[in-house]
Formats: sequence, C-alpha cells, structure tokens
Amino acid sequence: MLSHPGRRAALRGALRAAGLGAAGAAAAGLTAACGPGRPATASSAPPPGPARPDRPAKAAAAAPRRFAGQPVEIGHGPRDRPGVALTFHGNGDPAIAKAVLAEAERGGARVTVLAIGSWLDAHPDMARRVLDGGHELGNHTQRHLALNDLPEAEAYAEITGCAQRLKRLTGSIGTWFRPSQTQYATPLVQKLAQRAGYPHVLSYDVDSLDFTSPGAAAVIRTVTGTIQGGSVVSLHFGYADTVDAMPPLLEELARRKLRAVTTTELLTQ
Repeated sequence: MLSHPGRRAALRGALRAAGLGAAGAAAAGLTAACGPGRPATASSAPPPGPARPDRPAKAAAAAPRRFAGQPVEIGHGPRDRPGVALTFHGNGDPAIAKAVLAEAERGGARVTVLAIGSWLDAHPDMARRVLDGGHELGNHTQRHLALNDLPEAEAYAEITGCAQRLKRLTGSIGTWFRPSQTQYATPLVQKLAQRAGYPHVLSYDVDSLDFTSPGAAAVIRTVTGTIQGGSVVSLHFGYADTVDAMPPLLEELARRKLRAVTTTELLTQ
C-alpha cells in the first residue's frame, strides 16, 4: 500500500492545533464502541432535548426500504459483488468527522453514517454535510445506551428519539437503523425497530476496532485482514487514527478491486 506522510502530517497538525489528537479524542470520550458486551453508559454528548432549529438538508435523505430476500438483521451484502460498505458511528468532534468524510470523498468512497441523536442536537449541520457528500445517513439511537439491556419503552424511545431528529433535519427517519453498544440486536429490538419504521437492522461483519486508538496501521490491518466482497465494516468518527487510515485503506480496497459504496448500493448493485 502507498503511504501518505505529507497528508497524514498535515491532518495530524490540524487536529493537534484544535486539541484533537488521537489520545485527546479518546480521552475526551468523543465516541463509544459498539461491540458486543459493552457496559450501559451514555455517550458524552449533551442530554436529549428538542432538536435545534435548522434548515432541511439540501440533499434529501432517503427513506428506509425493505430488501426482498434479506433477513431483518443484515450483517453483509452479496459475496459475489465487488462492493463493500464502510459504516460510521456518527458521534465525536465535527472537525474529525469532516476530515473522515473528506478523505472518503477524495478516495471516491460513499459511506453510511449512523448518527446518534444527541450528536445531531449539538451539531445539526452534520446532517447536511453527510448528505451533501453523497453519503447515507441513518439512526444509531438517541443517547447511545446499551439498547439490548433497556426496558421495552425506553428502548423504543431511544430509536424514535433519533428518528424524530433525523426527520426534522432531513425529511426522513434515515435509511438505516443500527442499535447502540451491540453488534447484534435482540429479537425485541428488531421488532421495535420495525415498529419505528425500519424494515431492517444493520449489523456488520468486520469490526475495525478503531475506537481502541491502535494506530492507523493497525486499523488497516484489522479491516483488510477480514474484509471481502459484500462486507459491512464498523468504523467510528472521533479518532484521528481513522482519518489517517482512510487513504491507504481505500487504496488497498482498490488494489483488490473492491469499491466502497453505501449500504443501499451494496444491496442493489
């Protein structure tokens, strides 16, 4: 894979200037992981409340759709196609989020962002930034609690709370729903998501582990060690390692003749 020392140094410098190095981002608790068995703790974003007024996003958000032949919980797309879906947990400092999106666009990638509702409350302009970049925007619950462990009413409120914010900002409840702090949804959470208007729950088959701040090289090794056609990759905003990993990761995917597309494109192309 090709290295990008100049670009990485510039990115690191910009993030350091804003006080947002990898260690600082992690220490500030800008994002939380979504792997199995995570403790039931809320994200550091502001508590839920009415979404701040904002103009609708210039690019309209697509509504959820049902994919015939696909299970309620989708972990990957067709293995005989060259597409892969890079999906991002939408939280953390917007400067890092925008840097990740810029690197994805520079490499010709279209991604899927699953946003936390409280993050959209604090940064409503990020909905427009994601959609105007040609990416998908979806629902990752309102407060990023351990959704599978919540009582039914509270779990449903977490799903619909984020859905309401997405609808207010974009005109749609979002293309996809992913439960927080878990890779797989319980049958109850699957039913609650369907009740809220999401025919499917979006899981993943490749965990980048970028939230552990292992360094960009480790993120790349983890993803490329298991990715294949049809894979859905879990990544996070909020970490400089993820920014640094994007250019060489996309180059390696191209070398393998794999294209980074939205999750909807993954299932339809």
